[in-house]
Amino acid sequence: MEERMRFIVRLLEGEEMSLLCREFGISRKTGYKIFERYKDCGLEALTDRSRRPFRYGNQLPVQVETAILQLKKEKPHWGARKLRELLLRKFPSEVKVPAVSTIHCVLDRNGMVEGMRPRRNRAQGTPLSTGQHPNDVWCVDYKGEFLLGNKRYCYPLTVTDHASRYLLLCEAMESTKEDPTITAFERLFKERGLPTAIRSDNGLPFAGPNALFQLSKLSVWWLRLGIDIERIKPGKPQQNGRHERMHRTLKKETTRPAQMNFLAQQEIFDHFLAEFNDERPHEGLKMKMPAELYTPSSRPYTGLTELEYPFHDKTVVVTTCGRVCLHNKKINLSQVFSGQKLGIKEVDDNVWLVSFMEYDLGYIDLEEKSLQPLENPFEALKV
Repeated sequence: MEERMRFIVRLLEGEEMSLLCREFGISRKTGYKIFERYKDCGLEALTDRSRRPFRYGNQLPVQVETAILQLKKEKPHWGARKLRELLLRKFPSEVKVPAVSTIHCVLDRNGMVEGMRPRRNRAQGTPLSTGQHPNDVWCVDYKGEFLLGNKRYCYPLTVTDHASRYLLLCEAMESTKEDPTITAFERLFKERGLPTAIRSDNGLPFAGPNALFQLSKLSVWWLRLGIDIERIKPGKPQQNGRHERMHRTLKKETTRPAQMNFLAQQEIFDHFLAEFNDERPHEGLKMKMPAELYTPSSRPYTGLTELEYPFHDKTVVVTTCGRVCLHNKKINLSQVFSGQKLGIKEVDDNVWLVSFMEYDLGYIDLEEKSLQPLENPFEALKV
């Protein structure tokens, strides 16, 4: 603020705008903006302005949420649909009253919905697991792409066991698409069994940045197999430090120089994997080799089991385009669930709870034909 005041005082004393701007290290556009604020609002305009937005998209106004909770206290036995009707009569036409599913979410979030099962700890999020034993946690990543001799890019898919540092997979891939990644993991699961959890970053194909709860088809498949999802914080590669350290060695010993084609590069990767596991002593393992500590998982890969929802009213299958059909109405959900069975249960008049496996995803309002998501039910996704 003192800098701005000195700037304005000297400007009012007759000094030229261009010379002052050059001295203060700002553009003339910024200088004129400061001066216009001063002329409009006086010295108050020179104080630092908050960069916090005045309004957040899709955020429910505080007054409306307060009114919802107050009405529920007055009418404790009324559901979201009846409360919405009261809100429509209470608020003037220029105030947008939220959908029934949104009102139900507000009541649920504040513990005012009777008969609902208590919120699981999974909805609160947990730290990354320690992975002290083999197959407790597998770490996965796509090492940065590099150019082969035939001018095609190679994307190494790598998987390590967190506890033993055992390099489970180092595959030369043509892209980071989901289908080839799923195929590679299926081969790995058949060979080594299933881990308890898989840790990855937040990028494709392990996560879907724009999908519901940032899931991807790959992570949904992992969940179906009973594998927990762990995600490191964005910009925190040290949370997957052991895997990143292996990548540094991999890059140094296998990509400089790169081979002519994928087959030749895969041969180099295979040699590196064998040496890394069976010959190279690791200081973090007290100079033991990973192969001396790693054992395959006791959980065999047997494919997917059929999903059942005995405590729900009905079961629906998500379409290829990511929709569910309920009472002849189509509701957009997410393509990552395409082909998956979901459990549907009516919790209020025309308000339906949607569940995937043991996870509650959100509420469907048939009038609005939309899903109102709950808080992220996948614990490791909340980092």
